[in-house]
Amino acid sequence: MTPPLWTARQIAEATHGQTASDFAITGLSIDTRSLQAGDLFIALQAERDGHDFVTAAFTAGAAGALVSQPVTDGPAIQVTDVLKALEQLGLAARQRAHQACRIAITGSVGKTSLKEMLARMFRALGPTHCNVRSFNNHWGVPLTLARMPENTQFAVFEIGMNTPGEIAPRARMVRPHRAVITKIAPAHLEGLGSVRAVAMEKAALFAGLQPGGWAILPHEDEFTELLKSQLAIYQPDARILTFGVSPEADAQLVSCKSEGLTSQIRIRLHEQTVDIELNTVGTHWAMNAAAALLAACPTPSDKLDKLAAALSAFAPPPGRGTAETLYLPDQRGQFTLIDDAYNANPESMRAALTAFAARSCEGRKLVALGEMLEIGPTSQAEHAALAEPVLATGATHLFAAGAAMHALTETLGSRLSTELESDIDSLAEKVKKMLKSGDAVLLKGSNASGMNRLAEKLRIWSGLNRQQTVSGSQGDPEHLTGGLDAV
Repeated sequence: MTPPLWTARQIAEATHGQTASDFAITGLSIDTRSLQAGDLFIALQAERDGHDFVTAAFTAGAAGALVSQPVTDGPAIQVTDVLKALEQLGLAARQRAHQACRIAITGSVGKTSLKEMLARMFRALGPTHCNVRSFNNHWGVPLTLARMPENTQFAVFEIGMNTPGEIAPRARMVRPHRAVITKIAPAHLEGLGSVRAVAMEKAALFAGLQPGGWAILPHEDEFTELLKSQLAIYQPDARILTFGVSPEADAQLVSCKSEGLTSQIRIRLHEQTVDIELNTVGTHWAMNAAAALLAACPTPSDKLDKLAAALSAFAPPPGRGTAETLYLPDQRGQFTLIDDAYNANPESMRAALTAFAARSCEGRKLVALGEMLEIGPTSQAEHAALAEPVLATGATHLFAAGAAMHALTETLGSRLSTELESDIDSLAEKVKKMLKSGDAVLLKGSNASGMNRLAEKLRIWSGLNRQQTVSGSQGDPEHLTGGLDAV
């Protein structure tokens, strides 16, 4: 039987809360839609007041609730401030699992993918904990900490931001032994003003770094020296390691070869060379792998081969470059969807387009891009600058969503067939009409651009088309197997 994550009395002690009964929980939830039986429902106040959903939480099977006002639907722990109590519970979890090696990640791109790579490797060594999806904000970090089991040996945390001053307090909560910065790029410029300001805010990750801990930095980044200077201020006892393509990097990406759907990469680390195959395409994925290996193995170790083996066969998380085979109507064949629609900034856009250029496909390449948000005053120039990377993919058609994408379509002019829409439904219909068997279509854009909804519309359409295919196959086993085939 799995031991409880927390008892009510432990939670009350950590949060200085009041409870009338002792109960046990197996998880924590802030959303009744994903709540599991046995969870503690945390009634946070954001756009909606979580207290309005306490009844629904108990109906869904919550074992208890963390609240700041009396409730009558079930057992609860009442505190003065729910968010503050969550933070206190997170700190208690960190102290309880004091033996865990904690790694914190920030950067303009690649945080979630690097987190997933590290978690995959650490699971080969022992009990591992990490944030789900991209829970990296003011409630995501303490929630991830509070969910950490007592027996955790390795814990990986993303730490993100939109405006200045957000990273340092989250880093101090985590108190990482290893701090990784993936890359500095133009992102969240509306809140920060300049790329240098982005670098300064990312460097605040070092505010929480343990004395003698490791700072793992991109060797070729324009702002690496700035990051090092900030590290000397935040944590002068830290040790520095770098990853990159230079032989001077501690983890050197020696080579990256893509063969349609996979990448074969070679990395030199601690005078050893390891080969890894990833189920994705693009040099940026290979660079993530180098950073992940270095973060997992900062000193020479006989576990390096085991870690590299665990990393092999890694595939991107949903919405970050995953490839799926989908169906066309009337048994007209299949196409490949490259779903990189989780989010976008100029750096990740170029990386996605470069990776798409390296992919092979039987038919044509189509690109569907949503506008990039929070870019600030350089937005028009950044969108226009995507013209050459789009052309370099070899795409025959561009579908664009959002007003900011006008700068890109205008720059492309007659060099590429384009469709610009503000409505995702209209854009989806145009994509469907364009697709032919063997085609590959890349989807990329900021969350609010709606490209993730376009991806889901194509999946639903594919499911209906596959039903037609199965019906038309008259029981042919070749047509009755599979579904959305992960590539």
